[in-house]
Amino acid sequence: MPALDPGRTALVLVDLMERLVALPLAPRPGTEVVSAAGRLADAFRTAGAPVVHLRAERPNVDRQPPGSGLVAELVREGEPVVVKRTIGGFQDTGLHELLSGLGATTLVLGGVATNLGVESTARAACDHGYDLVFAEDAMSALTADEHRASVDLDFPRLGTVAAVSAITLDGPA
Repeated sequence: MPALDPGRTALVLVDLMERLVALPLAPRPGTEVVSAAGRLADAFRTAGAPVVHLRAERPNVDRQPPGSGLVAELVREGEPVVVKRTIGGFQDTGLHELLSGLGATTLVLGGVATNLGVESTARAACDHGYDLVFAEDAMSALTADEHRASVDLDFPRLGTVAAVSAITLDGPA
């Protein structure tokens, strides 16, 4: 996979919330997803490329369930956190405007769950014209079959599927 341009690429991490990464995920546990996402986020930060976090909130409730915050070790001060109230990250969130303002034309996606939040966000991103890269080992689902269906069948039609270790950036923007 060719190196990505850090001036035109953003990392979008979907729903890496405490309560979600604690679920019994497959094909890998949430701890492995967080570790892989952290390595990728560090590479983006080093290259001067933006890291954007999406976090789900349940609509029409007074309080969110315990563990609804993002995994603290993944978020750095000043990084955008976009709150979504639907499965995908674009509906009524301002995500497209944020990414456009950052100059992003390519998105690298990771998160939980592969076939829900990540795939829904990817489909809308594709509709907005973004080039997509899927960090396969920085995501997981409720079952291995659901993960594989997205990774093997759907994502290749929307973009490029790659391991975190294969995703590189040209250098500082």
